[in-house]
Order: sequence, then structure tokens, then C-alpha cells
Amino acid sequence: MTSREAQLKANEYDMDLLCVAPNAQPPVCKIINYSKYRFEQQKKAKEAKKNQHVIETKEIQLTPQIGGHDMETKARAAIKFLSAGNKVKVGVRYRGRQMTHIEVGEEVMNKFIESLKDVAVVEKPATMDGRWLVAILAPVKKK
Repeated sequence: MTSREAQLKANEYDMDLLCVAPNAQPPVCKIINYSKYRFEQQKKAKEAKKNQHVIETKEIQLTPQIGGHDMETKARAAIKFLSAGNKVKVGVRYRGRQMTHIEVGEEVMNKFIESLKDVAVVEKPATMDGRWLVAILAPVKKK
């Protein structure tokens, strides 16, 4: 039927005309109570939002001269973050003359990543960002 006839029919039932498939030939519409339809859509969206898990990025800071025990403590914290499903941003901060020996910080970063190889995968490899050597780790997908 024509759009005018459909609108008259919808008015007759005191309802609204909703276009379901506007790109179809001819366009497909249905007669519904639009305010009720909108309420149900909002309810579904709210329910979907409640059930989703937002992935946060937690940050772990290291230094080039970090001790072995301190690195283990930071690794345990990173494992806790990863097991919760969050990503971990690992940063090695260089201060003063430490910038002349960047390879020391790279070794620390590699050892840290190696200690987490069973629970994390490298999403973004270590790169220099100003005075920071930064890598991003993501949790391993469970099968």
C-alpha cells in the first residue's frame, strides 16, 4: 500500500508507523506504539551495557637499575592485572645519565616480558617515547 494509506491505517489504530527496511523495494514499515518500542530499545541497551566488561590499561613502572626482588613483586602485580582481563602498560623510566645506556633498560624490559610469557602476549613491542621505554601486554586468550 502507499505510505499515505499506511499512515491513515496507523492513525486509525492510534499507533505510529515505523519504517523497518527503508532501503528495500518497496520500503517495509510496521504499525507499532513507538514510545513503547523506544522504551524497550533503551532497556535492551542498558542490559547490554551492564553485561559488558570494560578492558582497562593498568600501568607498571620499572627503572633500569631495578632489583630482582622488586621485579618479581611488579611481575606478581602484572599477573594479577592480566588475570582480571586488563591490559598492562610496562614502562622503563630513564633519568639523567641513564639515557646514555638505553640497552640496560631494554634488558630489564625483556626480562620482565619473559617472566610473564605464560600469562601475557606482547600487543605492542617496546618502543622509546621520550624518556620512557614502553610496551603493552595483553592477557593470553583462554581456549
